[in-house]
Amino acid sequence: MNPSPAPQYTWAGRFSEPVSDLVKRYTASIAFDQRLWRHDMQGSLAHARMLARQGIIGARDLEDIERGMAIIRQEIENGQFQWSVDLEDVHFNLEKRLTALIGDAGKRLHTGRSRNDQIATDIRLYLRDGIDGILALLAVFQAALIALAEREAATPMPGFTHLQVAQPVTFGHHLLAYFEMFLRDGERFVDCRRRVNRLPLGAAALAGTSYPIDRAFVAAELGFEAVCENSIDAVSDRDFAIEFCAACALFMTHVSRLSEELALWMNPRVGFIRLADRFCTGSSIMPQKKNPDVPELARGKTGRVQGDLVALLTLMKAQPLAYNKDNQEDKEPVFDALDTVTDTLRIFADMLAGGIRVRADAMREALRQGFATATDLADYLARKGVPFRDAHAIVGAAVKAAEQKGVDLPELTLAELQAFSPLIERDVFAALTVEGSLAARDHVGGTAPDQVRAAAARARQRLEPFKPPPAAAAA
Repeated sequence: MNPSPAPQYTWAGRFSEPVSDLVKRYTASIAFDQRLWRHDMQGSLAHARMLARQGIIGARDLEDIERGMAIIRQEIENGQFQWSVDLEDVHFNLEKRLTALIGDAGKRLHTGRSRNDQIATDIRLYLRDGIDGILALLAVFQAALIALAEREAATPMPGFTHLQVAQPVTFGHHLLAYFEMFLRDGERFVDCRRRVNRLPLGAAALAGTSYPIDRAFVAAELGFEAVCENSIDAVSDRDFAIEFCAACALFMTHVSRLSEELALWMNPRVGFIRLADRFCTGSSIMPQKKNPDVPELARGKTGRVQGDLVALLTLMKAQPLAYNKDNQEDKEPVFDALDTVTDTLRIFADMLAGGIRVRADAMREALRQGFATATDLADYLARKGVPFRDAHAIVGAAVKAAEQKGVDLPELTLAELQAFSPLIERDVFAALTVEGSLAARDHVGGTAPDQVRAAAARARQRLEPFKPPPAAAAA
């Protein structure tokens, strides 16, 4: 006679032999999905209220379910709840304990739903909270970035193209370029949240349910802005999670670019900044070392988050409709991306707020090494009526002469400059100074210090804290 399957599995009636221990470990998700317990309980309580409201379960059942859930919440928060791999996932663990506490009412809770729409709801609730947390942290991080840009609005530094000195900019202007990137990142998270905030519950396994449920009531209870319109789509797709990971990957890509520059600027050969010791570590063998570990690790963690995105894309690319067990693998990439972005925002906000000391002298010295005002001389000649392409060639010859002499362009004498064009007069030296170059770019988006200060003020106005929709806030 075949052995009976393990009694704890609610689906065991169909099977004639127990699941092996290896298969239990391989298929269980409780090790990572237990972090969804709050959202699972939140969804279950809304579902139970709807069932009672529709007369599908009794008022006494609802009272028992709410009482039992309150006990379980307390047990989990106190560290007394016993999670079991034999119960596969967060859903069965909570349901088993609820049934032990309140009896048959716990078994009635799953009426009209499936684990398929249950987990889709849990992930959406979890991601919605995660996005709200990211947006709040992002605002703090951006505010620190703006404050540093305001302080350094008039600090000259070389602007680079191809990692070669190009033209003078200010450090504040450079930092505000990152503000624009991070502002778009925030917009992407807000936009992603709209598509996350739709209710799958009621789709059941894939076809809906024969019970007279009220999905609109559940959506309102949970703060969802809409319901998923098609039951098959509701349980089978994870595009909202992919979109979230894509937003995370883009954010981390921008962090990685900033991190690359922080590490480069901290290098003694560049020396534009110093990082506070709390963001650095030393060497086990070289006593003099001070390594920019936080920027370096952020640069490395960017690859992990990009991997999370690729993992989800690959997970979904060949799945037939509707739900498949593959989708158990959707959670760890989402959790990893959210955790990494959250931790990165916290530490970078702290670093920007008080962990960076700017070395303005080193930045100014670097401006003397790459003929940074050469374009200003070409513009000067163009304003005198020389076609810009001709002016470009004239300045190229002047740069070559200065390079051979070992001086910067402003250090050439007036006579030496006039040898390249008789139109050059003494006023050229005002145009060739770093301050003159900066001041000349006095337009919206330009690097003139007054424009940088104005841009920082506009940035602060654009940085409105994210406020979730009223229904979601109330939930």
